[in-house]
Amino acid sequence: MTDRSARWQQYWDRKSATYDAEMGFLDRKLFGDSRRWACSQASGEVLEVAIGTGLNLPHYPEDVTLTGIDLSEQMLGLARARAHDLRHGVTLRQGTAHALPFGDAEFDTVVCTLGLCAIPDHETAIAEMIRVLKPGGRLILVDHVESSSRIARALQWLVERVTIPMAGEHFLRRPLRLVQAHQLQVEQRQRFKLGLVERLVARKASGQ
Repeated sequence: MTDRSARWQQYWDRKSATYDAEMGFLDRKLFGDSRRWACSQASGEVLEVAIGTGLNLPHYPEDVTLTGIDLSEQMLGLARARAHDLRHGVTLRQGTAHALPFGDAEFDTVVCTLGLCAIPDHETAIAEMIRVLKPGGRLILVDHVESSSRIARALQWLVERVTIPMAGEHFLRRPLRLVQAHQLQVEQRQRFKLGLVERLVARKASGQ
């Protein structure tokens, strides 16, 4: 593990104690039903990247086979407890989104909600998600992105001056562009709250 990865792991280990409360507030005020929207569309063999404390677990269909990966062991510990309480079967692994510990074309669906904003190299992470996705499989993403409002984008730029060095949190990323660059077919795209939130479903071509 690199020094940077170790530093981010330590940060998220510490963050795990307050993560659920903070995300609960943001889900109510900003993201709305995005977790249910994303997970309800998953099918088959499913990988969730940056599963965190398992906040998405209640929203998956019962018939999926779910694997989750996260950098933080503390986060994964909370996810295991949540899965146990929900009696939800899930395989949880510690690892980095920069080098997913899976073979090519293993999953029917890859889900990442509110994680790409804080993954240091989101370009590599998206390429990895596509690599492990089966041809014809679906990539489902939800995140906060650069706003469609010029004023809001200026504020996001200012906020990043603090959040990137402190916590690796980015506000001006746009995963959609990377998905399109990999030539996935975007089947659904929704953007709301001044364009601050974007959620999409994209399909990997059968020949990829």
